[in-house]
Amino acid sequence: MSDHAVEHDYHIVNPSPWPLVGAVSAFVLTFGGVAYMAGLFGIPEGSPYLMILGFVGVLITMYGWWADVIREGKQGDHTPVVELGMRYGMVLFIMSEVMFFVAWFWMFFEGAMFIEIRGAGVWPPEGIETFNPWHLPLANTMVLLLSGTTVTWAHHALIEGKRKDAKIGLLLTVLLGMAFTTLQAIEYAEAGFSFSGNLYGATFFMATGFHGAHVIIGTIFLAVCLFRLMAGAFTPKHHFGFEAAAWYWHFVDVVWLFLFVFVYVVYAG
Repeated sequence: MSDHAVEHDYHIVNPSPWPLVGAVSAFVLTFGGVAYMAGLFGIPEGSPYLMILGFVGVLITMYGWWADVIREGKQGDHTPVVELGMRYGMVLFIMSEVMFFVAWFWMFFEGAMFIEIRGAGVWPPEGIETFNPWHLPLANTMVLLLSGTTVTWAHHALIEGKRKDAKIGLLLTVLLGMAFTTLQAIEYAEAGFSFSGNLYGATFFMATGFHGAHVIIGTIFLAVCLFRLMAGAFTPKHHFGFEAAAWYWHFVDVVWLFLFVFVYVVYAG
């Protein structure tokens, strides 16, 4: 046992600067975002510097805080009880993300029902050329479903001690995540409508855009797990960081399936 070994099941966290740094950075990012979009307190509209400063602060906080968590795990602080708490925390985080997307689906369906029930028009509105769901949207669906398969393969390979297979599966998942983002960028470039000027465009780009942001976050999450796996981290019994990334990725997959069915297929125009 190392000198740092704990004598109880709980982890007493050492004083950390990251909650304060993260809170200040998030405030600066929000304040800078408002100033960038509308101008604020003498800051001219379109000035991105304050927003960039806050974003850099958030990135530094993320790196420093998660590095501390990884270091605590290596020191033996993540006992079974602590790890159970981390699992509950990840589950609650994903549930909060579910409700986040429920809000965007609600907005999309409310717009459709308001227009159609009141006879005020059709949804999508006339003149809007929607995407053919069986072209790029279907390709992106196949990409994400395949990525869900490869991340599951990587997870089970790690559990069975097949580290080489785990690395291959995780690398394929990261590449598929990047492919999804690329295809969605192409789709946006070919869009026959814009974010502004109509409710359909606003709800479409907010829902699919936030999902795309989650795909990028999930891809980075998995890429970090890949780098850690290649550096010798994770064991068949202790790999919650990777497991949390896999849970997050499956959540992203499920959200896209709902988007594909309801936003692209049901309301295809």
